[in-house]
Amino acid sequence: MSLAKPLQPSTGHISEEHRQYLLDKHSAVDLDPLPDMNDADPHNWPLRKKVINLLIVAFHGLMGTFTAAAIQSAFVDIAEDLHVSVVRTSYLTSLVIAILGVAPLFWKPLSDRFGRRPVFLISLVGSFVGNVGCAESHQYATMALCRAITAFFICPAAALGSAVVAECFFKHQRARYLGIWTVLVTIGVPTAPFIFGFVALRVGYRWIYWTLAITNAIQLILYIFLGPETRYIKGQGSLPGPKSSGYGGLFRFRRIDPAPLTPLDFIRPLGLAARLCVLIPAAAYAMVFLFASILIAIEIPQIFPEQFHFNTQQVGLQNLSIIIGSLLGEQIGGYMSDMWMRRQKHTKSFGAEFRLWLSYLGYALAIGGTAMFLVCVNNAGEHWNIAPLIGAAIAAGGNQIVTTVLTTYSIDCYPQEAAAIGTFINFVRQVWGFIGPFWFHHMIGSVGLDGSAGVTAALVVGVSVLPTVVLQWKGVSWRKVTTTHCSE
Repeated sequence: MSLAKPLQPSTGHISEEHRQYLLDKHSAVDLDPLPDMNDADPHNWPLRKKVINLLIVAFHGLMGTFTAAAIQSAFVDIAEDLHVSVVRTSYLTSLVIAILGVAPLFWKPLSDRFGRRPVFLISLVGSFVGNVGCAESHQYATMALCRAITAFFICPAAALGSAVVAECFFKHQRARYLGIWTVLVTIGVPTAPFIFGFVALRVGYRWIYWTLAITNAIQLILYIFLGPETRYIKGQGSLPGPKSSGYGGLFRFRRIDPAPLTPLDFIRPLGLAARLCVLIPAAAYAMVFLFASILIAIEIPQIFPEQFHFNTQQVGLQNLSIIIGSLLGEQIGGYMSDMWMRRQKHTKSFGAEFRLWLSYLGYALAIGGTAMFLVCVNNAGEHWNIAPLIGAAIAAGGNQIVTTVLTTYSIDCYPQEAAAIGTFINFVRQVWGFIGPFWFHHMIGSVGLDGSAGVTAALVVGVSVLPTVVLQWKGVSWRKVTTTHCSE
């Protein structure tokens, strides 16, 4: 399968009938990508239909990280119930984080051949079964197995959401709608303990699993009636196809891509490591996500109960700061990012690299917010104050800007590889997020919270900021080389 970007038909060489079709649908013909003259092409769907489908997929993506962090506020309760240590109980979360990174490699080629929708439906059925199994597990090994099953099935939308956006929305809309998906995936981490802190304290931790299972069932119903297929191969016909509205098409499944499925397809997204316009953003984002999201989310339930004597519910409430920061950051990473790209027409700077200027604001906020959180917690003593949470909100805002800007940049570079890019970035983020918590306590124990602020800042500058500067300088020439190589 070639990774080269296919040529788009020139609007000057399309038929008059095609031109009129586009004007009727979009009131414009200068579109990127240029849609087929076919109602089945998701780019030609009504905006309302696109947005509803995206919201369902984005919420599905949220459920991946949400499920991973769901039991974070109930480690002590689970440990006592299953007669294991709290540290061993925490592995029930680490296990899910690792599987969320690797399992999409399995689902991506299947969704390419058979469509996104069948994969999402299977995902929810499997996740439902896994969560019911967790709720009924009374042995640690059984619960770990059911958590692994849940993680394997719930993960597709956390990686394939990028493909859904690219398949439905035009380039000038991409960051805004990609941001909806990325922000929901991001806030899954803090939202779970925020909600389930109440659940674990008031009705018992097993209702965490029952709530997840009920949510999966509701998602499945929404997909069946409101989640159409977005996988579409352009050029399948020049005449308008069957109307995609109505419910008939929602119950028909078929193979979309006739290309044979080979073992190589299951690891092909990892080949994007050779594309510096994808590898650098993936590594830069993973480092920011590790500190501005994972570090803070992990340290709040570990430090605050001991330092401030918080109960489960109080610990969960602290995550509201991360949620607010992420939502505010997305206004810059998404909507304003698309506005920023439209401004490039009035400057001497052209190309996808123009978007990267916004990432520096995200880096600055992530570094400053993480440092503020660590230093303020260190200086708080036994008396809680809001200063650490302000730092957490600032860091979350920076993380969300970086998330949307870098993901959108990579897809702008290789739009036909949106599914593979989402899978690869998810792989790098989750694997690094899985490894990080194993050395956080060693870092804090060695240099303290104050010193950890300096370590995190240095790593973000070295792995994220400086490579992004180089990427802005050399990105255009790197893409020309890779495109030429793939075309040969």
